[in-house]
Amino acid sequence: MSQCTLIGILDEGWSELGERARDRILHAGLIIGAARTLDLVRPHVAADARLLDMDGALAQVPEWTRSALAAGQSVVILATGDPFCHGLAPWLIGKLEASHVKHDIETLPAPSTLQQAFARWKKPWQDVRIASCHSKDADEWTFGAPPAHGLYPLMQAIAQHRRVFTFTGPENDPSRLARALMTAGFGAARLSVACRLGLPDETLYHELPPEKAATMRFPYPNVVLVERAAETGSPAFGLDDLDYLQRAPEKGLITKQEARALSLAKLALRPDAIVWDIGAGSGSVGLEAARLCRHGHVFAIEKNAADADIIRQNHDAFGVANYTLVHDRAPSGMEAWPDPDAVFVGGSGGELPELIRLILRRLRPGGHLVMNFVTLENLATALETLKVLAEDAGKTAEDAEKPAADAASAARTESQTSPVHESALAPSPSAAEASGVIPAIHPALRSATGTLHWDVLQLQAARSKPILHMNRLAAENPVWLVSACWQQTSPDSPA
Repeated sequence: MSQCTLIGILDEGWSELGERARDRILHAGLIIGAARTLDLVRPHVAADARLLDMDGALAQVPEWTRSALAAGQSVVILATGDPFCHGLAPWLIGKLEASHVKHDIETLPAPSTLQQAFARWKKPWQDVRIASCHSKDADEWTFGAPPAHGLYPLMQAIAQHRRVFTFTGPENDPSRLARALMTAGFGAARLSVACRLGLPDETLYHELPPEKAATMRFPYPNVVLVERAAETGSPAFGLDDLDYLQRAPEKGLITKQEARALSLAKLALRPDAIVWDIGAGSGSVGLEAARLCRHGHVFAIEKNAADADIIRQNHDAFGVANYTLVHDRAPSGMEAWPDPDAVFVGGSGGELPELIRLILRRLRPGGHLVMNFVTLENLATALETLKVLAEDAGKTAEDAEKPAADAASAARTESQTSPVHESALAPSPSAAEASGVIPAIHPALRSATGTLHWDVLQLQAARSKPILHMNRLAAENPVWLVSACWQQTSPDSPA
């Protein structure tokens, strides 16, 4: 009876295999593996057995297996160590099941490379996060690299966990990883490297500093353990203003702690949220958002060169890998960003109406826009733009172009009383689109009905300041927080 067996094998080869694994290899009609693993068993296979090299041909392995089983042959597939530990087992089993292969797949793992490495280093491994960069050449890590970068999952894991074990690749080697750590602000980390485990030229390195490892050459194959010092326990939310570097002419150019905390709360961030930070300033809002959205990503833009440099320094201090900074004037380059779940506007550079239109067109269903203003003029502009955008969705171009009577006066009144506003949103802005008006709604919302909700909050904090050896409350200038979101309504929902 034909059978399929996935066998884990180490570089010690045949001598380290169990009796069951040896028997499966001896009676296999087809043996599939990388050239290195095939060489380990080649002297022990049946004379009429076929050996197929899967290097560069991994996608063909399921069909090779299916065809051999259909012909009544037993199949052995060789993998390194434990095939379920960042190995090919889950992928292969899924492919064979999708091809309706009716044979059970037996798995006979060897001790994993991870187990071997930690035994050699004499370190426990029950608390490590396992990652991998054993993939195509990812290129060097750069400041603010986006999620598409090949090292991104690994760098995210390092930012989130104190101990990370990773399988490397020929190009994505320990020296590249060391350089990435220094670029990402993890220069105090230490790397332990295990090279060519189980072979006569096995080489071990213990707790190398990144600056040393970055210039070394390591024999391949190898694996790496990255260890960082224990976290200091700094909060992810509500950091003190003094925790951030700031450009300070007369006062620090930073979203103050009170406004920052309320703004982050109004953004309603999920762990996997995509966040835009426009007019990033010192980076305080975006960097705290990155700490809160550990499985998401923050895209920030800042036009001032001095502020952009300060953001980079703050980024290095807080150890986040899910943050990309663009030094430019919004909205330049933002068309390449993924649609956001949350957007914070701390500065608009005189482009506020255009930015609000762009944001609400791209904001995902259920997403939130939060804007901070310190002038009534910008507040009035924002509220007028929100009203017009909501009306544009259900009007023709002619209707949309009609000026709102007393809009500026009404906005000033609204900012003082801070009421909640609602405007009806039609199911489809097809008329506005046909007339050249920029659509106001994310495409996912165009088949539904909903409402554009927004509210205005005036925040006037008072801080205790020492004067003549006494303390008194000194009022800060007011800040207006405007938050807006599309709220989708199901057609079946009661009115």
